[in-house]
Amino acid sequence: MKPLLDDWRHRPTHRRVWGLATPMILSNLSVPLVALVDSAVAGHLPQTHELGAVVVGSAVYALPVWSMGFLRMGTTGFAAQAAGAGDGSALRTVLVQALALAVLFALAAVALMLPLLPWLIAQMRPSAALGSLGVDYLHLRLFGLPAALLNYALAGWFIGAQNARVTLALLLVTNLVNIALNLWFVLGLRLGVPGIALASAGGEWCGALFGLWRARAALRGTAGRIDWAAMRGWPHWRPLLAVNRDIFVRTLALEGVFFSLSVVGTRLGDATVAANALLLNGLMLTAFGLDGLANAVEALSGHAIGARDPLALRRALVVAGGWSLLASLGYALFFAVAGHLFVDLQTDLPQVRALAYRYLPWLAALPLVAVWSYLLDGLFIGATRGREMRDGMLLSVALFALFAWLGRGLGNDGLWLAFLLFMLARGLSLGWFALRLGRRRAWAG
Repeated sequence: MKPLLDDWRHRPTHRRVWGLATPMILSNLSVPLVALVDSAVAGHLPQTHELGAVVVGSAVYALPVWSMGFLRMGTTGFAAQAAGAGDGSALRTVLVQALALAVLFALAAVALMLPLLPWLIAQMRPSAALGSLGVDYLHLRLFGLPAALLNYALAGWFIGAQNARVTLALLLVTNLVNIALNLWFVLGLRLGVPGIALASAGGEWCGALFGLWRARAALRGTAGRIDWAAMRGWPHWRPLLAVNRDIFVRTLALEGVFFSLSVVGTRLGDATVAANALLLNGLMLTAFGLDGLANAVEALSGHAIGARDPLALRRALVVAGGWSLLASLGYALFFAVAGHLFVDLQTDLPQVRALAYRYLPWLAALPLVAVWSYLLDGLFIGATRGREMRDGMLLSVALFALFAWLGRGLGNDGLWLAFLLFMLARGLSLGWFALRLGRRRAWAG
């Protein structure tokens, strides 16, 4: 117990954790801003189908962008380990590899999606006018896809290099340019829905160019050079691609659980699925804080592993873990005390409110259970151990399916119980992997 208390009292680690977590929490808060601005501007256009086209088009565009979030997570650990080892050549090479993968995946996604756009839009059964305008929106919006994936790679690299402030600046540039271009193109030039698509793409490209400029400046004082000869060989790409593959599978499995919540909730009635959606917004709110601390763990654990410093690794986990626990207690208390207000701010439908009130205890319990999976995700990302993350997630998803089937007679309470046990299984499985690797001294030596 005393070593843990000594770790908790280490003030420099507290400063490093919050120096990384604060910009990332602010970055997380800015993420929904692009969609919010687009919807707000579209909501002031004269035709209802114009707003619908933006909403539907944004949902389709989010499919490739969200599914390739592994570019951010996969890059962070390798960059953090290179920075911890003081290996400037590796730091440069990781950046080039991540940017190259972002461009290749973006081109492949655009080539795949373009012929499928009418079919993808049709799956939402829109009106003819909405469907046609949605396809036009996406044709322009896809110009921003390479920039969006470049931003993922750049954000991951800056986090790994322990420069989270640039990640925040990158997102602010993207969002502020998007807002300015929306006002100019839509309200000034009257371009309508195409103007909204061009504004979003323009914001993403400005963010990417800003990130590339800052990356070049950051590397200017770093020794080393890119190992172009090694990059021509498959062994140099295998570790990064393997981690990205495993994180991709893990992310798809996680999304499958959330999709299942919507499907099963829909079968329980419109009011139930609406109430569940409102409560899951509470989980998104929780993620703003806990994800920021997990991002700090990614950078600090990767740095400690690269430097082969087990004491720094333990201190980072203890300090970030302590603050994560305190944050989860705060969220749980907020939902227990002010949960009714949280629901009321989102809807005034009496039936939906009544159902959401009934299931609030599940939401209040969720942060206390979910916190450990967030924290341990950060450790495994920093350690570039995607396989364990994948295996833990697949096991947890299988248990979720079992729990949901066993609790089907409990209605929505059974569904929430299955989800809570799923989050618990995530934390326990990652904790078991972490302990096993610790016994083998596989973390930082």
